Amino acid sequence: MTKKKKHLAILGSTGSIGQNTLEVVRTFRDRFEITGLAAGGNTGLLAEQVAEFKPELAAVESEAKARDLRKKLGRRKIRILYGDEGYREVATSRRTDLVVSAITGIAGLKPTLAALEKGKDVALANKESMVVAGALIRKAAARSGSRVIPVDSEHSGIFQCLRGQNKKFIRKIYLTASGGPFFRVPLSELTGKSLAEALKHPRWKMGRKVTIDSATLMNKGLELIEARWLFNLQPWQLGVMIHPQSIVHALVEFQDGSVLAQLSQTDMRIPIQYALSYPERWPTPLPSLNLTEIRDLEFYPVEEQRYPLFGLATRALKAGLSFPVVLNAANEVAVQAFLEESISFGQIYDVVNYCVSRHRPRALRSLEEILLVDSETREQAHKYLKSKGNMT
Repeated sequence: MTKKKKHLAILGSTGSIGQNTLEVVRTFRDRFEITGLAAGGNTGLLAEQVAEFKPELAAVESEAKARDLRKKLGRRKIRILYGDEGYREVATSRRTDLVVSAITGIAGLKPTLAALEKGKDVALANKESMVVAGALIRKAAARSGSRVIPVDSEHSGIFQCLRGQNKKFIRKIYLTASGGPFFRVPLSELTGKSLAEALKHPRWKMGRKVTIDSATLMNKGLELIEARWLFNLQPWQLGVMIHPQSIVHALVEFQDGSVLAQLSQTDMRIPIQYALSYPERWPTPLPSLNLTEIRDLEFYPVEEQRYPLFGLATRALKAGLSFPVVLNAANEVAVQAFLEESISFGQIYDVVNYCVSRHRPRALRSLEEILLVDSETREQAHKYLKSKGNMT
């Protein structure tokens, strides 16, 4: 008996997660049909993906990019869309069963929420959506009956460890972090580290923005806030440990002292495949994890002096309200400025701290209110950078 194919839309198909998702699809071509692909401005790669997977819809960031994509695709039969409305249409296409949400930053929020409201299951790699709108996303999924399946390796690990468990017995959940490229760098040398050095991640191959977030450990701060909403936990139940080998991705400690851990190779195709195949587990062509070849599994507490942005993130997690929105928006602006080499590595913290320390928190009850705080924070961050002579 032939298994019914899953109809898949990918938001962020030209990024690291998107490309790895398509690698998984290539391995299981008989189990998937791609209904839509959405990307930013990389029309060259997107055109290649469209030619290979033949989706019904493709979306890009702007009308100009849409024209460029059409030129590259020639007479190929496909609807080409652009902007927020284009992303939303790809995410809510009638034939789509599962949406992989992998657009970086808050840009992924609107299509992710739209997919859930339309009853689509979401494989979530866009942590920022859950960070700034966790309550809204949970409500949308509950109303429609959709499932949110985590893609990040750490959240996938928690998801797997909790399967079949009663959450009332949880004592604490730990995400692991590699520590990034600067884990063993003397503290006195950190603030002046270059962009090239910050982009040399020791374990994972990721997009530029998330690689910088790994170097500052902001990615783990955002992931703690994401975990709080994904698993409906309290801030005091969430923690992070530095684990340089990146073999153990998550640990769950229960009240009786037992600890469950999820281990796997350092390869994003493993959690992506689990999200796509859930609730089943399919055989992987990747090599098995051979524990006899691993000499050490090290774990260290997070040194806040080394990772001050992580400290800001944990405070935002505990404070709640509008703080996570401010944290995320200020960080996106600061990281972009660092990627453009207009500020130093140490100044990323200065920008985020400036915005967070001056924010007056308030409850956010709608998408419009969230986007307003996000916009206000970005404007504040840009003004701060301009006042320091870092932007024109």
